[in-house]
Amino acid sequence: MTLIGVIGAGVMGVGVAQNLAQTGHDVVLVDRDERILADALATIARNTRMSRLMGGPALDPDEVLARISTAVGAAGAAKADLVIENVTENWDVKREVYETLDRECGPNTVFVVNTSAIPITKVGAVTGRPDKVIGVHFMNPVPAKPAVELIPGFHTSPETIQRTRDLLTAMGKKAVDVKDSCGFISNRVLMLTVNEAAYLVHEGVADAESVDEVFRSCFGHPMGPLETADLIGVDTILYSVEVLYEHYADSKYRPCPLLKQMTDAGLHGRKSGRGFYTYAQ
Repeated sequence: MTLIGVIGAGVMGVGVAQNLAQTGHDVVLVDRDERILADALATIARNTRMSRLMGGPALDPDEVLARISTAVGAAGAAKADLVIENVTENWDVKREVYETLDRECGPNTVFVVNTSAIPITKVGAVTGRPDKVIGVHFMNPVPAKPAVELIPGFHTSPETIQRTRDLLTAMGKKAVDVKDSCGFISNRVLMLTVNEAAYLVHEGVADAESVDEVFRSCFGHPMGPLETADLIGVDTILYSVEVLYEHYADSKYRPCPLLKQMTDAGLHGRKSGRGFYTYAQ
C-alpha cells in the first residue's frame, strides 16, 4: 500500500494517522475544514514529542509529520489504496461518508470502518463493494493500545481480511477476530458498564470520583468507567449506547438521561475540557 486515507481528524483519526505515520506509512488525513486539520497536525506533533515521556517509542515529530498530508472533504482520499474511516458513531453521518467514498475511490480501495458498535454488514450494504468493507475497532489512545477488534462483514472477502491484517501487523497491532455483531466484544460489555456508572451519578448514589475509585482500588482497573467515558468522549458513549439500544431493542441498553444532558451541554470529556471531570485546556 502506497497511500492510506484517514477520514476524520478527531481524537481517533489523529491517533490512527499518527500510528500509521510513525510506522512508516504515507497518510492523507481528511476532514471538513482546514482549522480542524491544522489542530490535528499540532496534536500529532505534540504527541510525538511527548511519546517517550509517556512510555512510548522515541519519535521525530518532523519525520512523522512529513508522512502526513491533509485534504478537505472525503474526495481527498480518492487516490488512497485503503481508507480508515473515523467519523462519529452516527449512522446518518457514516452512511453519507461511505456513499461519497464509494463514488470517489478506485474500485480496489478497501474501506476500514473504525466503529465501536455499528455492524459492518450494514456499512458494506451502502457501497458497491461490500467485499472490500471490513471493521477495525481501534482503542484510544491508538498508538499506545496493542490490540484491535477485527470484524469482517457478511460479504468481506478473504483478500480484504488478509490485506487489513497485514496492515495492522505493520502498525504493531494484534488483531482479535470478532464476528459481525453490534458492539462486538468490547462495547457489548464496556458501554453497559459506563451507562450504569452514569446512572449511579444521575440517581445520586455516588459522585463520579467515588464510582471510579471502587473500580481502581477494588478491581485494579487503571481507570474507572467514568474516567474512561471522558477519555472516549461522553457524546461517543451516548451514540454507541443508542446504537446498541436500537439494534437489540433491549431495555438494558437504555441510555442514561445524564449522558444525553451532558452531550447536549457540550460536556464531552477530555476533548471539550469538561465531562464527568474538569480538565486543563
